[in-house]
Amino acid sequence: MPLDPAQVVELVETILEDSKAEDVLVIDLAGKSSIAEYMVIASGRSSRQVASAAEHIVEKLKAVGLLPSIEGKAAGDWVLVDAGDVVVHLFRPEVRAFYNLEKMWGVANPARPPVAPDAAAQAAFMA
Repeated sequence: MPLDPAQVVELVETILEDSKAEDVLVIDLAGKSSIAEYMVIASGRSSRQVASAAEHIVEKLKAVGLLPSIEGKAAGDWVLVDAGDVVVHLFRPEVRAFYNLEKMWGVANPARPPVAPDAAAQAAFMA
């Protein structure tokens, strides 16, 4: 029996945890896009780690009967794994910050928590 998209996301999250990926974010795209049901975004500390994590995802998804495709593995800056209803974006942190996919989809980036204004900035604003 094939995995449903939520099960694929759980498997991807487990693989990313095992691969020591950072700042993993799952975005539910249902009703927002026809490209996929879920988007998973994560960071790796180096190009090598990004490419390795992507390869592990592809291997594990193939092992459960899916046929994912992979783009960008050679460079390792931004690797996309397309598993049909689940799309995974793996970035080096500075590349992730540059493209900021989270902002495009209207969600907070876990690597950049909202910054509270300091008291001086609040006082200047209120003046």
